[in-house]
Amino acid sequence: MNFVISMLRDVPDPRTGNATRHSLLDVLTIALVASICGCESCVDFADFAEAREDLFREFLELSNGLPSHDTFSRLFRLLDPEALSRCFGRFLDHVGTDGSGVLAVDGKTLRRSFDRAAGASPLHVVTAFAADARLVLGHRAMAAGENEIVAARALLGCLDLGGTLVTADAIHCQRDTAAAVLERGGDYLFSLKANSPAMLADVEAFFAAPDTRNALNWHKTVDADHGRIERRRHATTQDVSWLFSDRRYAGEPAMPGLTTVAVVDSTVERDRQTSRSRRYYLSSACLAPERFAAAVRAHWSIENSQHWVLDTTFDEDRARNRKDNGPENLAVLRRLALNVLRTARPDISIKRKRKRAGWSDAFARSILAQIR
Repeated sequence: MNFVISMLRDVPDPRTGNATRHSLLDVLTIALVASICGCESCVDFADFAEAREDLFREFLELSNGLPSHDTFSRLFRLLDPEALSRCFGRFLDHVGTDGSGVLAVDGKTLRRSFDRAAGASPLHVVTAFAADARLVLGHRAMAAGENEIVAARALLGCLDLGGTLVTADAIHCQRDTAAAVLERGGDYLFSLKANSPAMLADVEAFFAAPDTRNALNWHKTVDADHGRIERRRHATTQDVSWLFSDRRYAGEPAMPGLTTVAVVDSTVERDRQTSRSRRYYLSSACLAPERFAAAVRAHWSIENSQHWVLDTTFDEDRARNRKDNGPENLAVLRRLALNVLRTARPDISIKRKRKRAGWSDAFARSILAQIR
């Protein structure tokens, strides 16, 4: 438990007066351990603390007894989400993991976090996910009047991207986002779609030319699962000078550091039906087709290993916290819990680990003790 306590120790306490009767460290530690053990709300945290008081008294003072659900709720409404998010860095330092490799950046909406009475829309958060380690490196919510593009740039500006290939959807295929990645020491791999129509049209024409397609080296992959067969052909080229010719219109935003243009041809067979698609990418890294294919595949790990797990195992889409900083802070807490669960006992699924930790003090101790 020492690593959990040390990770949370420096979070500043926003409470004043009688609200501080319960130690901030005690409340945060109970909430994180409860989340690891299957709890999903402030009421759950209070009930879990009462049921497992003996476990918590092994490593917490609890000098004024156990916090109520109102105490948890009040704290998470007041707590600075950025201060709590800094715990991601302390966790990574503890387990000796950095963000090298593929760093997938993607947004997610907490669908039930809206507040009709206050006219507040559901919270939308942007996460930076280390695909190789399957750990969250950073997290940021969209502020009022902000969009996902701006939130992603702010998140990337807080990370050391040295040795990292940052992947993102076409919404982030922007000059300023690319520059933010390069300034932090990383490379980018962005999907190119219709939000950049002129560049997309030129890239489509380039890869459609028979001479171009015949001259490329193609890397092929095949996936077959649940009656679905997908065949992909990946190709890259470092011939990018034609994208910046004199015929371009004045003031066109050129992607800084552009080195590679790439394409994926995909054919999917399912239920005796066949569909075909072609996707294009821009990158500042010099990518061979094999590495490009691996990076594109790694990007989707944020969907499979984070978004899907948070929705199905942590039930995040139905979380109804909606006041002040509560939704964002509890989203951070869930991602910290997911990091802990990912790192400990990798031979067991996240769902099984949460259930067994909720059933057994001994198993919960094993999860918390095996962080490495």
